[in-house]
Amino acid sequence: MELTSVRIEIPEGANAILGQAHFIKTAEDVFEAIVNTVPGAKFAIAFNEASGPCLVRVEANDDELRAAAIANAQAVGAGHLFVVLVRDAYPVNLLGRIKDCYEVCSIFCATANPVEVIVAETKQGRGVMGVVDGTSPKGVEDPAEAQARHDFVRKIGYKR
Repeated sequence: MELTSVRIEIPEGANAILGQAHFIKTAEDVFEAIVNTVPGAKFAIAFNEASGPCLVRVEANDDELRAAAIANAQAVGAGHLFVVLVRDAYPVNLLGRIKDCYEVCSIFCATANPVEVIVAETKQGRGVMGVVDGTSPKGVEDPAEAQARHDFVRKIGYKR
């Protein structure tokens, strides 16, 4: 077995959601979940089929995000991986609906941070072992930083 790290390329202003699912209709169902949750979102889903023709299945309403989702799914190369790239919506708005899709098994991350996917490769194929999302903590927040966090989530409308 060989372990490698694959950097996910997230276009400017976008967020990424990476997960694992198990059925050919994943791309269509995740598309419907997103468009019905945040109708104005721009997004793309690329899903690596793991049997039969083993194609990257794609649904999108934005060409730039479509191309980037496909490139990321191909770079990771793990069966049943899905990559969602989204603009004009936050993952926090979408995760519940995506997790409700019957074929979704797990979510590896939802982020705008730099992401590296740790991939194991065997004779059978490739699989995601985990992700490195962002950077390591540099300390603990002080009262001023805690207040800034409280103010920020209220400024963007997630708390009153």
